Amino acid sequence: MVPPANFAMVDAHVYRCGRPSKTNIPFLESLNLKSIVYLSDAVDLPCNIQFAEQHGVKYFHFRVKENKEPFQQIDQKVLAQSLVEVVDIRNHPMLIYSDRGKHRIGCLVGCLRKLQKWSMASIFDEYQRFSGSKIYIADQEVVKTYFFFNSFYLELR
Repeated sequence: MVPPANFAMVDAHVYRCGRPSKTNIPFLESLNLKSIVYLSDAVDLPCNIQFAEQHGVKYFHFRVKENKEPFQQIDQKVLAQSLVEVVDIRNHPMLIYSDRGKHRIGCLVGCLRKLQKWSMASIFDEYQRFSGSKIYIADQEVVKTYFFFNSFYLELR
């Protein structure tokens, strides 16, 4: 069994990674997932969609573009919607992934860590471990300025 790139446990029953491929399907089966959150503006691989359908896994595709300074920013509303799904334990065990499992997932996990009352230094350290040498200051700004009322407001709508 081969785990996807950048695979790691985020929290009990929440996992992160880069976009899985056909090679990773046996590994995904071992996780007994209830749901998947895919953050990307790209179309997912057919094998991942088929995996979700064949195993009764809820599949959430949030169309999110990467932060690209100075003109492209992650949509805060979509980030809030995805965070609502991540914190809903009815969706666990859950796999969250983006194309490479670095920047968009780093923003989502960073916002989750902020909700969990982690220090900003610890949040950014974790972000850097997964993003490697390509650190986007704009991603860190998203996490730093994220307000959780966005998520809870969406719950009320």
